[in-house]
Amino acid sequence: MLRRLHHTQPESFEFTPANLAWAEGQISKYPEGRQASAVIPLLWRAQEQEGWISRAAIEVIAKMLDMAQIRVLEVTSFYFMFQMQPVGSVANFQICGTTSCMICGAEDLVAVCKEKIAPKPHMLSEDGKFSWEEVECLGACTNAPMAQIGKDFYEDLTAERFSEIIDELAAGQVPVPGPQNGRYAAEPLSGLTSLTEFESGRAQYNASAQLAVDLGDTVKRIDGTEVPLLTPWLTAKSEEPKATKKPAAKKAAPKKAAASAPKAEPTEDAGDVAEAAPETLTAARDGGADDLKKLKGVGPKLEGVLNELGFFHFDQVAAWGPAEIAWVDARLSFKGRIERDGWVEQAKQLAEGGETAFSKKVDKGGVY
Repeated sequence: MLRRLHHTQPESFEFTPANLAWAEGQISKYPEGRQASAVIPLLWRAQEQEGWISRAAIEVIAKMLDMAQIRVLEVTSFYFMFQMQPVGSVANFQICGTTSCMICGAEDLVAVCKEKIAPKPHMLSEDGKFSWEEVECLGACTNAPMAQIGKDFYEDLTAERFSEIIDELAAGQVPVPGPQNGRYAAEPLSGLTSLTEFESGRAQYNASAQLAVDLGDTVKRIDGTEVPLLTPWLTAKSEEPKATKKPAAKKAAPKKAAASAPKAEPTEDAGDVAEAAPETLTAARDGGADDLKKLKGVGPKLEGVLNELGFFHFDQVAAWGPAEIAWVDARLSFKGRIERDGWVEQAKQLAEGGETAFSKKVDKGGVY
């Protein structure tokens, strides 16, 4: 199929500040001269922001990655996940029309699209909210027929349920993705025949559907409220000019910790940052310790280690700076996890009485 730039193009494109920071974080994953490796993530982010890929977006991304514009256009036109024409402002429905879905009723879903959205694919509905297209196999054959909306799969559809989903979206509601007939995942329609012991302890929804609900990231455009991309590999040291970068200084001796702090020897060199001992406690304050397992990356074993080191509360973790992180990191057997999983950022939210996407999963019993 020949794919070209749409005949109507916006005058300009720019990432929102939050998306620009995200894009720069993606680029930073790759060594100098290899920025082109980030082309697909940046194109996808631009599409999530605008709904489709315009010439202006291609030009901006090409400049950011030091690529020829034709190379970015080649990637855009090759992958059918990139839309090269305007799509519905609320949703673009991708109806799987391959064998399993076709046998199970995909043609009925297409008929609903023609009736409620537009008579032909890639056409906008009269109100501009919706568009649709038929695509090849999306890999959800056990749950046929299905449709993809944005990143989400809506499976086990009937024409009636699909029509309801369109109505719900038009009314500003957000239907929960995943199977639409009561199935949890892809188990037999008659119910589980094995591993039944796991049925009682599972999360409300399965896998990606549960994550999408937790993040509030279903059928939505990227608007800056998403969980940010963490870039722990970016430090002040890495930003210094190579010519002036000095050899790593000898690690300073840790400051004397509170008398109650347990003694622990560093497992290995913590890096260029001089260590400073954080404030520690002999026991949790009145009211009991916080559930540190609500920090992504902290399990029961690691929570016990943190308690032994004198950390019982979110506000303690939230107060860590680079020097304190280096001190704690040197005493853990899980090197680098503090920054990689963003403990400090999470702890600040939780200490202020807020929630994170991960802490919500813990509260719902979705973390084992």
